[in-house]
Amino acid sequence: MYDIVIIGAGPTGASAALFAAKAGKKTLVIDNDKSITKRAWIENHYGVMEITGPDLVEMGKKQASKFGAEIKTGTVQNITKTDSGFTVESEAGTFEANHVILATGLSVDLAEKIGVQTKPGTEPRVQKIVDVDPQGKTNIEGIWAAGSVAGLSLHTIITAGDGAKVAINIISQLNGERYVDHDVLKS
Repeated sequence: MYDIVIIGAGPTGASAALFAAKAGKKTLVIDNDKSITKRAWIENHYGVMEITGPDLVEMGKKQASKFGAEIKTGTVQNITKTDSGFTVESEAGTFEANHVILATGLSVDLAEKIGVQTKPGTEPRVQKIVDVDPQGKTNIEGIWAAGSVAGLSLHTIITAGDGAKVAINIISQLNGERYVDHDVLKS
């Protein structure tokens, strides 16, 4: 049983996985390797002078893996509610989770298939988004959404931050108190 299964390993999903794994939560990321970021050239991401989208995606996965997140390649076909959480069915296998984060970029197909409410998008060329509250919760308890699929700007710096925010909200819920991750310089 995973604490958190994240669907998507672009900036949103990898950032969520980084925070979740670093907080000691058993974390799995399932990625279909179709992130729109893989087509990007990035010079507007704080802390990075310039980077290709593919390099940013790979760096994010490596950071999450460093803290123990598992990353599997495959497409998620279905998510079903169980007595103890969710069953996530994918090409990479079937997994049990307490919480699921949809970090599926421009795709709402899986969300709609499992009954997550969507609404019209507001970003240019984004037709639909997942309807979330300010914490990232969807209409299904335990299923969250972050990043572009949740209506945020397509900029990687914004979607990465939203992935972190949603992960922190889940970690806080799991811990029963507000979670903060602040490291300090070692002397």
